[in-house]
Amino acid sequence: MSRLDELVSRLARGSGFTSIAQSSRDTKLLCLQRFVRMFAYGTSFLILVHFLTSLDISDERVGLFMTLTLLGDVVISFALTLVTDQLGRRRVLAAGCALMAMSGVTFSLSSSYWLLVSASVTGVISPSGNEVGPFKAIEESILAHLTEKDKRSDIFAWYMLFGTAGAALGTFLCGLLVEGLQGLENWTTTAAYRVVFVVYAVLGLIKLGLTIALSPIVELEAPEPEYEAVGMELEADVLLAGSSDEDEATPVPTSRSQAKGTAASSSLLDRVRSMLPHVSPLSRSILYRLILLFALDSFASGMASPSWLTYFFTAVHSLKPSLLGTLFLTTNVLATLSNLAALPLARRLGPLKTMTFTHLPSAILLCLVPLPPTTASGTWLAVVLLCLRACTSSMDQAPRQAFLSAAVLPAERTVVLGIVNVAKTLAQAGGLGSAGVLAGARLWVVVLSGAGIMKACYDLLMLWMFLGLKERDDVETSGRSTEARSLDVAQTEQGHK
Repeated sequence: MSRLDELVSRLARGSGFTSIAQSSRDTKLLCLQRFVRMFAYGTSFLILVHFLTSLDISDERVGLFMTLTLLGDVVISFALTLVTDQLGRRRVLAAGCALMAMSGVTFSLSSSYWLLVSASVTGVISPSGNEVGPFKAIEESILAHLTEKDKRSDIFAWYMLFGTAGAALGTFLCGLLVEGLQGLENWTTTAAYRVVFVVYAVLGLIKLGLTIALSPIVELEAPEPEYEAVGMELEADVLLAGSSDEDEATPVPTSRSQAKGTAASSSLLDRVRSMLPHVSPLSRSILYRLILLFALDSFASGMASPSWLTYFFTAVHSLKPSLLGTLFLTTNVLATLSNLAALPLARRLGPLKTMTFTHLPSAILLCLVPLPPTTASGTWLAVVLLCLRACTSSMDQAPRQAFLSAAVLPAERTVVLGIVNVAKTLAQAGGLGSAGVLAGARLWVVVLSGAGIMKACYDLLMLWMFLGLKERDDVETSGRSTEARSLDVAQTEQGHK
């Protein structure tokens, strides 16, 4: 092998390209689904507010639309992730794709405010370009199920990369499409926006086709019934207890209809309970800590969201839109590349230490962004600090998903990831609102430096709470092996007797 071939091979392994290239067909389909979905979110997010205002909908009602859409997404996503493994992962993903297509069709045809609200609340529309719906939690659970634990960071990094590329390409092409249609004769701005939603609906159908192409292996395996050896003495006692004397009257229900009603309600309650997932006590303890920590981080992310950072550089440093576009394009590219740069660290340090040590510098740099003065040199210093923050701000994403997948049992991943995502969404919404109040008072140091401090606390608390946590895959495997050996011994002894 030549030195060039050896260098290419090392780069392929270091960037995780070898892992994604050698992954299963279902893994590649899931990455492609994320690309298509984020492409669709990128197209609709860019023109959603402009579309609503073109229908003469007031700013207040647009704000209400965004709030209701967020709340609807939280409720529906939480409900679906609770029953995903019982109903079937492919079925729930397919239902989400159908809702996505339905929303696109409604927005392409209707001008009724409340009909649009209903389509966004019960369907799938992203008001911010970020993930909405149950897709992410289910897909990440499947990826962890399909991937060996030492390759999960690689796969999750490329999964994130596909999403980022899809969103960026969708936003770029949407702008070109709308601008091109507006330049044609007899085309109104609203009509151009409706074409984008037609594209959104078509992308939902394409994602549905990709979901149908998934194999049954993506489903959670049903647990095998546990074997319990019944002793001969216990069996005799049960048989004797069944043959009671005739003079012992069996109690009869006073009302047959009452008995049937009680049985029917009991049966319905049992069916509902069987649909809900079981979360072990240790996993519940882990989940409570995860909700607290991720809520803290997401609240800070809402305060330092791209929209507020854009407003900060516009209002404080008076950057022109063209410079802002270049700035955030640069930060997005750096954040995307940093995902791949984190993979060698994850292999050496492990997911938890990697996500903490790479995220902490970005939190410190975020604290420094609002401190430079509003002079020309101060503005460039703030820009440099933001770009440096982007170099490490996303390095924790793939290791974080690998850590979450290993922290809970496989049968609990979907519901735990779903609950965590819901908590993050709600906390981020609180951060966005709080930043608005503080920005109105021009307290930018409190907004951005406060967000950085909260993120630093999240990193340190994460390391403190979970440093000694063992991977649950190993625990479960060893537990099953012990149970299997005990069962073999019991059966052998029973045979000797």
